[in-house]
Amino acid sequence: MRVSVDSERCVGAALCTMTAPGVFEQDDEGVSAVIPGREDGAGDPRVHEAVRVCPVQAISVAAE
Repeated sequence: MRVSVDSERCVGAALCTMTAPGVFEQDDEGVSAVIPGREDGAGDPRVHEAVRVCPVQAISVAAE
């Protein structure tokens, strides 16, 4: 799988970083991003939960 965050859509709710902290991080402005090197989801089953809880659907998961 390939995980990505639409930084234009992200509102900084931080639910992804709380749900899957090994995959997501936030910058100084609160915008979420995938941690470099973790674009494959790092085998974390909570990635799909992070997709579900994102209030603006800024996270996407695609098959590789």
